[in-house]
Amino acid sequence: MKIDRLIGILSVLLQEKKVTAPELAEKFEVSRRTINRDVMALSQAGIPLYTMQGTGGGIAIADGYRMDRTLLTSRDMQGILSGLRSLDSVSGNHYYRQLMEKIQAGASDFVSGRDYMLIDLSSWYKKRLAPTIERIQSAIETHHQLQFQYVSQSGSSVNTVEPYYLIFKWSNWYLWAWNETRSAFRLYKLNRMAQLELSQQQFNPRQVSVPQISTDQFATKVFVRALFQPEVKWRLLDEFGADQITEQSDGQLLLTGEYSDLDSLVRWLLTFGDQVKVLAPDEAKQHLIETAKDLLSRYD
Repeated sequence: MKIDRLIGILSVLLQEKKVTAPELAEKFEVSRRTINRDVMALSQAGIPLYTMQGTGGGIAIADGYRMDRTLLTSRDMQGILSGLRSLDSVSGNHYYRQLMEKIQAGASDFVSGRDYMLIDLSSWYKKRLAPTIERIQSAIETHHQLQFQYVSQSGSSVNTVEPYYLIFKWSNWYLWAWNETRSAFRLYKLNRMAQLELSQQQFNPRQVSVPQISTDQFATKVFVRALFQPEVKWRLLDEFGADQITEQSDGQLLLTGEYSDLDSLVRWLLTFGDQVKVLAPDEAKQHLIETAKDLLSRYD
C-alpha cells in the first residue's frame, strides 16, 4: 500500500542522513519513478525534504525535524512503551521511566486500552547486573575501552576491549566487543565479568554491523538420548521444548536432542540425580559412572 510505503520512506529518512532514490527503490521494490512521486507526495504533505544532485547527492530530511506522534497508532505507542518498560527493568537509573512519562504526557486519549504485554529482563542478579549494564552503556556512548576479568571454560583472563553492543539473548546479557589482543570480536557474558572498569583510553569506533549471533556459531556436536522421570518434565520443556520429548508407555520421557559438548552435557545430567537414565552417547554414560565412583569415594 502506498501509505505504508510513504511511512516506510519517512522512517528511513529519519534514521539516515541521506539516501538515494535507487536505494529506496530497491528497498521497497518499486521503480525509481514511483519513489520520486512518493518524495513529492511527502513534500506536499509538509515534510521538509530536499534533494542534492551529483556525486554524494541524495534525498535528505531537514535537520531538527521530528515525526509527529499522530503518525503512530495506539498499538505502535503500546509497543514503544513495552520496549521502554523492559529496558527499565534492568536500568540502574530512572532514564527509561522518565522517557516513558514524557511519551505518555498528554497522550492518555491516544494510548487506548490497558497494557497486555509485560517484559521483565531483570534476573536474580539485578543488583549487580544493573550497574554493570549502565557502565557498559556509558563506555559505548563515550567510546571508552573497558577492562575486566573474565572467567570461561578455558580459565580466567584479563581483557581490554572496545565495547559496541549490549545483547540480551538466550535469557542472558552479553557484551559484543572487539578484543585488541586477539584481533577479533568476542561475545562476553556479563555474569562472568568481574572488576569491570572504564578505561581512560578512548578508541575510534570501527564500522561494525549489527552482530548476527545464532546457536550455529556454537556447534552442537553431542547427540543425546535419555529417559527422564515425569516429575522433571517442566525442566525438559524449559530447556529443549516439547518437540524433542516423547512420552513412553510407562510414563517416562524420552529426550532426543543435541548438546554443545560432552563435559557440559554430563554436568547438566548430574543435576537430575537419579531421575535420568542415559541411553546415548556411551561416552556420557562412562563419564557418569566415573563421576559416581569419585563421589562415592569422597563421601565414603
